[in-house]
Amino acid sequence: MTNQSGTTREERGQPFGAHRVIEPAGALPQPAWRVDNRFEVAWDNEIVVDVETLNVDAASFRQMEEASAGEERGVERLVRETVDKRGKQHNPVTGSGGMLLGRVARVGSALRGKVDVAVGDRIATLVSLSLTPLRLDEVRAVRRQSAQLDVVGKAAIFAGAPFAKMPTDMPERLALAILDVAGAAIQVSRRAKGGDAVMVLGAGGKSGILCAAEARRAIGPNGRLIGVESHAPFAADLRALGICDEVVELDARDALGVHRAALEHNHGRELDLAISCVNVEGAEMATILPVRDRGCAYFFSMSTSFGRAALGAEGVGRDIELVMGNGYASGHAEHALGLVRSLPAVRALFEKRYG
Repeated sequence: MTNQSGTTREERGQPFGAHRVIEPAGALPQPAWRVDNRFEVAWDNEIVVDVETLNVDAASFRQMEEASAGEERGVERLVRETVDKRGKQHNPVTGSGGMLLGRVARVGSALRGKVDVAVGDRIATLVSLSLTPLRLDEVRAVRRQSAQLDVVGKAAIFAGAPFAKMPTDMPERLALAILDVAGAAIQVSRRAKGGDAVMVLGAGGKSGILCAAEARRAIGPNGRLIGVESHAPFAADLRALGICDEVVELDARDALGVHRAALEHNHGRELDLAISCVNVEGAEMATILPVRDRGCAYFFSMSTSFGRAALGAEGVGRDIELVMGNGYASGHAEHALGLVRSLPAVRALFEKRYG
């Protein structure tokens, strides 16, 4: 909206980005089916970002690859369709999104002096694309290995939403990959204790490696760490890192197989903590079954079904804590970056894969 002088007039935004919701009425941006992704109006409680890279979450990227059946530009097509329909990259099948990298184009007047960011700063959002108003003007490349798309577009960040300035001591694509799963390691540090027996499912992937590295640091030399990874090259990478006491090549959807492996590699005893970092559906019971009474099953996976986990634990009589992963924790960005900085072998592997 412009005034008679031709300049954009700023409007007052509603708390938590409610002014962007189109449907359904009364929803907030994340659960909303559709949000307004236009940028003709300037809102006082938004940071506008010129978007350069979308980092799509693993479950969503895999689903789109499978749905497009090997079509060369299938993921690009599905991302464009989702953004056109919903005004955000909110995968209608997985319900998940990802995060983005870009340069700050505008800071609303209600945020100036209250947030540590200025026009021109390069930042990564630490909230999901499933709630981020996004306009795509061009998709320049799709990088399957890192689940990233190089794009031209605009996005809005609401007041209070976390973001991180890009570090200067590592490649931006590497930093973006780490920040995408920044909530994983710090949550593990709060739950794993010295001497614990821990299993990580999907341990050879991005979040899995960070969770395994954090678990190793927390449980110490007297703890027991078992990694489960179905993809042979990732399992080999995990073994080479030397983080886990055992690396087992198994499909995390094989609950009984995972249960047997957990007991076999933990001297016949159940686990204190199991962490799911898989990118496929149906791994809830493999995470729950190996856990001891009053232990914890932690799900850092957007393919997790709360219903399957809760009813499944009940069905097998497991009195355990079920924790749904929260991608945000105070200080999580610096925690994750610091963890990778402290582990040269992990950093080298991530640079090879994602940098």
